Amino acid sequence: MPHLDRLFDYLVPSDLADDAVPGARVKVRFAGQLVDGWVLERADRSDHPKPVYLTKVVSPVPVLAPEVARLARAVADRYAGSLADVLRLAVPPRHARVEKEILTPPSDQAPSVTEATPTPETPPTPETRDPGGWRDYPAGPALLRALTEGRSPRAVWSALPGEDWAARYATAVAATVASGRGALVVVADGRDLDRLDAALTATLGAGRHVCLSAASGPARRYRAFLTARRSTAPVVIGTRAAMFAPVARLGLVAVWDDGDDLHAELRAPYPHAREVLLTRAQLDDAAALVGGYARTAEAQLLVETGWAREVVADRTVLRARTPAVAPTGDDPQLARDPGAATARLPSLAWTAAREALRADLPVLVQVPRRGYMPSVACQDCRTPARCPHCAGPLALSSAGRPPACRWCGRVAAAYACPHCGGRRLRASVTGARRTAEELGRAFPGVAVRTSGREEVLADVPGGAGLVIATPGAEPVAEGGYGAVLLLDTWAMLTRADLRAGEEALRRWAAAAALARPAAAGGRVVVVADGALAPVQALLRWDPGWFAARELAERRELGFPPAMRMASVTGLPVAVADLLAQARLPEEAELLGPVPADGDRERMLVRVPRARAAAMAEALHAAAGSRTARKAAEPVRLQVDPLTLF
Repeated sequence: MPHLDRLFDYLVPSDLADDAVPGARVKVRFAGQLVDGWVLERADRSDHPKPVYLTKVVSPVPVLAPEVARLARAVADRYAGSLADVLRLAVPPRHARVEKEILTPPSDQAPSVTEATPTPETPPTPETRDPGGWRDYPAGPALLRALTEGRSPRAVWSALPGEDWAARYATAVAATVASGRGALVVVADGRDLDRLDAALTATLGAGRHVCLSAASGPARRYRAFLTARRSTAPVVIGTRAAMFAPVARLGLVAVWDDGDDLHAELRAPYPHAREVLLTRAQLDDAAALVGGYARTAEAQLLVETGWAREVVADRTVLRARTPAVAPTGDDPQLARDPGAATARLPSLAWTAAREALRADLPVLVQVPRRGYMPSVACQDCRTPARCPHCAGPLALSSAGRPPACRWCGRVAAAYACPHCGGRRLRASVTGARRTAEELGRAFPGVAVRTSGREEVLADVPGGAGLVIATPGAEPVAEGGYGAVLLLDTWAMLTRADLRAGEEALRRWAAAAALARPAAAGGRVVVVADGALAPVQALLRWDPGWFAARELAERRELGFPPAMRMASVTGLPVAVADLLAQARLPEEAELLGPVPADGDRERMLVRVPRARAAAMAEALHAAAGSRTARKAAEPVRLQVDPLTLF
């Protein structure tokens, strides 16, 4: 409860004195119930007149490190949340069997942590460390030199097309370890984690790092967490579950592809991995590295404020590494192919795919929608097809199946258009499976693979073949793709979202980076108007330019990250009650209300960045006031939400 977001004093019985150490899990009596708690500090006296005794020490293992407790408090304050909610994210649930194996292994078996972390070879000395691929960036060698010397540089890195980003991160981590410090790297998903795991093993040797991911399962995750907590391995990598991982003598925090929405926590208080890592860098005086093929407005703000320095390649290297990128909607292309403005696969894209296949090179086709036909309409009058029962959208899952509702799941085999009576359906949106089917017929004898929600491919062979992938599921091709086709770009560009252009460029750049350089025959065709800013940024491969433009526009309009915003969502009476209780700073602006899910509404609170802490404190106090008087209707508070509308 927000109104209970403070520390409480308990007496420690003499028989538990040795086990009740700071960081240990305990059971205590609170309001007549037996609840979980953490020991944060041991003291000689208390200001409370009648403290009660703690009931039980669940485990004597101090799983909550002091620096993580300090970080959790800072994150809770930033996001208007409670310390208990952040600690729930920071420390995984206890797994008693794993804990017992590590603390008291069988006599004929070495501790499992030791098995997982054998003694590695001595890493190279700082003088012999090779900057490797970082030489392609003028500031790259200086970054590694600063890490090796124990300093704390902060960088925003724009990766080149075809860059082995995992190897570059492994080199930066190795430089940090060579200085006697630890490192923490957070990636978006399991595929990226596997690549980074392999790169670190090749660079540091086995047993020098642990992987921490919620997808690993309770036992493996807790084992990896205890390994990190016991400082057995100096490096921790993982998905967003690792952003709070304990690392001894933290010297570097790094995040790859910080624009991916998987970095945003879905549980209260909804922290973002990038912001948590930057907070750690500030608190622990550690180096920070934010990298990606594209650049977010938040990363650009770090550069413009001087908090971080950009690490980019010069134009000569960039031209040598970039594939040939061409749009289909510019005037010269329209003059040659008037149908390119409306065709789903214009002749330019068709020609690029055909030539790549003839050269025995793979072709990647990015389709933003999964499925077969996720949206259909009447063939005669173009009216969107809706479910007769719930009015939900109808979709086709394959060519031989009748349409079914995406909301209630009912099959509409006898569907007839309510406007014209027509029974034929056409695709409003074409999914990845339908695209694979069409291209398979267009290029007979060519292997067609799909990568998406049902099955995500990690890599594909380098010979001729078609790969149809949804954004984020593009596999790596051996030697690079001969052609990359970016279809249905309108689906990402026309989203009613503040980050639509930024997200589109991020998705396109991630796919285009898998193509061969132009000198080796690599081509990228984006089915969009070449005058659009995201398309221009892709053509020039200049994510910094687009991020600066995006940040300038948001600064002018008063949107994040130039300003700080919080969303307050709930029933109208509950939202009004909380905002009436909140003592917001004078500079605060209230925007809304706007409809949310069901009967709920959303209000936005906007303040200058300098007043963000005051806004978060006021909202948290107002939430505490409501829970203290047991207000019936809940309100969801979210600071800096990814989606505003």
